[in-house]
Amino acid sequence: MLDIFEKIAERKIEEAMREGVFENLAGAGKPLLFEDESFVPEDLRLAYRVLKNAGFSPPEVQLKKEILSLRDLINSLDDDEKRLKRLRELNFKLAKLGILLNRPVYLEEYEDRICERFLG
Repeated sequence: MLDIFEKIAERKIEEAMREGVFENLAGAGKPLLFEDESFVPEDLRLAYRVLKNAGFSPPEVQLKKEILSLRDLINSLDDDEKRLKRLRELNFKLAKLGILLNRPVYLEEYEDRICERFLG
């Protein structure tokens, strides 16, 4: 049943495009700004907006940035002892992020390896 609604919507969109309904819209050619705050409790939304406008980011976003830069650092290290120390730090940060997100977190290259192992 959902397929029928999708087809109807697609036809309506195509028809509107042919008629030029979408031309000269405000913000045309600019990226869309998604401000989905549905996950934030209503009484905290203003505080989150103030923090965001001040340049602060949620802990999980900051942690993801740290993980990516740590991964790049590990890839550039030649000293095995230093690399091992940073790998431990990386694993700790991945575990911490997993706790924040309530699910296990793996780096993309590890996810590929896990899929290969399970799928053969």
